[in-house]
Amino acid sequence: MTSPAPRQRQRLFQRGSFLESSRAAEILRAETTGGLLLILAAAVALVWANTRWSASYYDLGQVAVGPEALHLHLTLEAWAADGLLAIFFFVAGLELKREFVAGDLRDPRRAALPVVAAVGGMVAPAIIYVLCNLGPSGDLSGWAIPTATDIAFAVAVLAVISTHLPSGLRTFLLTLAVVDDLLAILVIAFFYTADLHPVWLVAAVVPIALFAVLVQRRIWHWWLLLPLAFAAWTCVHASGVHAGVVLGFTVPVLRRDGGDGPGLAEHLEHLVRPVSAGIAVPIFAFFAAGVTIGGWDGLVSSVSDPISLGIVAGLVVGKTVGVAGSTWLLARFTRAELDDELSWIDVIGMAMLAGIGFTVSLLIGELAFGSGSADDDHVKVAVLLGSVVAALLATVVLRARNRVYRRLCEVEERDDDHDGVPDVFERDALTDP
Repeated sequence: MTSPAPRQRQRLFQRGSFLESSRAAEILRAETTGGLLLILAAAVALVWANTRWSASYYDLGQVAVGPEALHLHLTLEAWAADGLLAIFFFVAGLELKREFVAGDLRDPRRAALPVVAAVGGMVAPAIIYVLCNLGPSGDLSGWAIPTATDIAFAVAVLAVISTHLPSGLRTFLLTLAVVDDLLAILVIAFFYTADLHPVWLVAAVVPIALFAVLVQRRIWHWWLLLPLAFAAWTCVHASGVHAGVVLGFTVPVLRRDGGDGPGLAEHLEHLVRPVSAGIAVPIFAFFAAGVTIGGWDGLVSSVSDPISLGIVAGLVVGKTVGVAGSTWLLARFTRAELDDELSWIDVIGMAMLAGIGFTVSLLIGELAFGSGSADDDHVKVAVLLGSVVAALLATVVLRARNRVYRRLCEVEERDDDHDGVPDVFERDALTDP
């Protein structure tokens, strides 16, 4: 099937589409808007979970809906984490593929850095956790808890922090976080899952392959693509794999006619991003961030536990050392290159941001120690504390860098004749007697 003409394509995406051209959709596409909505939803959940009405918050998350026949009678919390978040991962997959095909990551020397950074960002926290739990009162079962980065929270915090930071920093973080998430899924499958069903993963190949064939042939009918996407997610949701990333990578980036206009990946990203930023991610954050601390006594009791110390140290120190250190080593001893727009202090700030761990970290904690146990309660507090500290430290570093880049932008904007000398200096020189 040939690619639609430009007018056909425009009608295809704008035909009654509220998401395509409405003012509300444009507001939701802004990175800052999505980040603020996520943080607001997380704050509401955290406050609710620490009031006398906390039981109602947890009861809400355990309300089950969905067809039993398809094994999809899931709690609202599970729908948010596995279902709605798949929309976010689909958008992330689209964005990453565009970077790999037509952006900075098309250069293997630059693409290698965030991939290796993700590996280093998992190894170092695990080592720190183990060191903190070698004594008789420690427990090595939770070694993988601080290895995970919560991509939705990390990207949202960066969006709120950044107004002038280089776009390459977000691409680096997004790539690192997606690789980190995929590696965490493998860790769960091999070390924390006793009953894996590979048949469902094999079955998922069929709808994913059909989805890929349709989008590669530029067949864009929503009534074909949405059922296939849902079928793919249905097959793999129990394993923890985010099929959205896989589906996003199947969408073509370049136009078939070789033109310079946006391809299907950019169109779909433009269309789906408001749903991701305005609905999927905030609801996910609402159900993920509700951790009951138990007041000051609960906080002190939790952080005095070697398990908690290992988690906090792993998220705050391990992620920073692992991500920044592995990136520097690879760039120092190989031909891998850091993005020209970035400096190493930017990478350190981004490495701190990778210490935000929520969903996967909490899931591993439940698998390692059992849901509702005393150790699991300590894990939840430690993950929350470590994530907040990591976010605050990253904010300090990246806000300082943001001011630097803002001043540079202001200087460049005053250089209207593009000769490298700000016009204010030229005017001073011309008027100087």
